[in-house]
Amino acid sequence: MDRREFINKGAGAVVAVGLGGTVMPAFAGVTRPSLHNGQDINYKPEGGIKGPLKVRFLGTGAADWKGRDERGELRRRSSVLLDDAVLIDFTPSAKDMIPEGINPEVIFYTHSHGDHYKPAAALEIGVKRVYLGSTWIERARKDFEKASAETGRPAPEIIPLAPGDKAVAYGLALTALPANHATGDRNEQTLMYLVEKKDVRVLYATDTGGIPAVAARIVGIDPHEDGKPITGLIMEATMGMGGDEDFRIFTHSSVETVLRTAHMLIRQGRYLPKLNQPVYLTHMARTLHPTQAELDATLPQPLKAAYDGLEVYFQ
Repeated sequence: MDRREFINKGAGAVVAVGLGGTVMPAFAGVTRPSLHNGQDINYKPEGGIKGPLKVRFLGTGAADWKGRDERGELRRRSSVLLDDAVLIDFTPSAKDMIPEGINPEVIFYTHSHGDHYKPAAALEIGVKRVYLGSTWIERARKDFEKASAETGRPAPEIIPLAPGDKAVAYGLALTALPANHATGDRNEQTLMYLVEKKDVRVLYATDTGGIPAVAARIVGIDPHEDGKPITGLIMEATMGMGGDEDFRIFTHSSVETVLRTAHMLIRQGRYLPKLNQPVYLTHMARTLHPTQAELDATLPQPLKAAYDGLEVYFQ
């Protein structure tokens, strides 16, 4: 078995369908089945908002945010709402940031840490379909069964994803990617997601220490191979400027990490945003960052600190 074959087998290879029905080898030449244990991996694949991809940041903070701090700053736990229909991560802290009249039914989880994953909170807002890593699927099912019994709300369908798996919901295609992060379960493979909508390809990368090589190859941004550029990047920056020597570096990124990543992708032609759109930072630790105003004034281009309630459009 050569090196490429070994990597492809380990990552769970897929074929990504590109524009106009063209088959693009995102990582290898194997297509995963669309059914998992008899369940269709897709959920309402048609519909959704027409036009650009709408991203609303429901929360942009790391786990150490527990309400408004002594500076008057507030960041909820990191979560985004895509096209008013699909969530990535969700906890009670972000509930008030969902616009009135919006009822997302689908959620994709990155991992099982409590600042990203609260089953009862998902049930309370009416989530009907859950996607998460296949390595902790049975634990998650028990969690949701318990939350269902406690809240009196029906448990959702839970679909396992391995790195490279792609699911479509409301016209959005989300591909699971391996993240560089760890939980209390040493068998849990944490995830990031590539979000695609027609020409739009946004990489949502949290929690992770940099972009792992396998994830870069699945997305198509590893310069070692032929690939396909991303048009947007949302990446965690748990540590602020000068935080590269923080102990969290093994499982999180700093502002400098994101800046180096962005500069490399720009030089290699693998990051091609429209309208000079910035790289958005999220998952910022309370104790490791200045205020939003200071971030706005000091962050180097092309970085911008997202904030709770910020809505952006990728096209």
